[in-house]
Amino acid sequence: MTQTTVDAPAKDRARIPARTLRTDRWWNYPLTTFIVFTAWVIYATVRSMMGSSFWVEKYHYLTPFYSPCVSKACPAEAADFGRFVPDHLPFFIPYALISLPFLLGFRLTCYYYRKAYYRSFWLSPSACAVPDKSPVRKTPGGYSGETRFPLILQNAHRYFWVIAGLISIVNTWDAINAFHGKDGGFGIGLGTIILWVNVILLWGYTLSCHSCRHVMGGRLKSFSKHPVRYWLWTQISKLNTRHGQFALITLGTLALTDAYVALVAHGSFSDLRIFN
Repeated sequence: MTQTTVDAPAKDRARIPARTLRTDRWWNYPLTTFIVFTAWVIYATVRSMMGSSFWVEKYHYLTPFYSPCVSKACPAEAADFGRFVPDHLPFFIPYALISLPFLLGFRLTCYYYRKAYYRSFWLSPSACAVPDKSPVRKTPGGYSGETRFPLILQNAHRYFWVIAGLISIVNTWDAINAFHGKDGGFGIGLGTIILWVNVILLWGYTLSCHSCRHVMGGRLKSFSKHPVRYWLWTQISKLNTRHGQFALITLGTLALTDAYVALVAHGSFSDLRIFN
């Protein structure tokens, strides 16, 4: 009878002097994401703080960066939800101060955005099979996932989702108001279409969220006893496969919608009218 020996498990990982053995351009994704996200944040910050060129009175176009407009500096026609915030606020406080913090929290805690900025800004890790350079792992006690402050705040994503849904309703109201003609009454312009495309995609991003999927069908022990929730869960699951795409596309539509409204409001060009 031959005795078989089994090697004891290694006490530590193999030491590889090279930073990575990957030979492809693994740095393309984190670098591109870093550039795009940084450019978007700069643009959104500047536009949110400008306090001008956000409302086209003639056609009732309101940029989503200023919705809901609750400052007393907002035109009365743009403030459908009231004007209860003083107009003499520091320049770094936006007119839409009751919505932007929650929308920012919703995106920062989103699973797809976490992946993007963990890899691109924290290098945690920047790509598969590339060493982690995140300062988070160097803290006392080592890496603990998202169970300690500040990363434990990522678990608030489900609550941000609820508020993001309410804000999406406000954006839908703004898009409905955009059916405003030059001479009053019903009208459609290119701005109307842009606002509606943006709000539809925003609903796609909001409804495809993992939190929404869990609300529809989570904790159910038997789908057959809850046919309505099962149907909703099925539909949301189909959207959920596109959640990452909605997350990135809506960054573009938000910037495009804001830029169009800003240029029309500034008088750089006139809105292309389709009807009235």
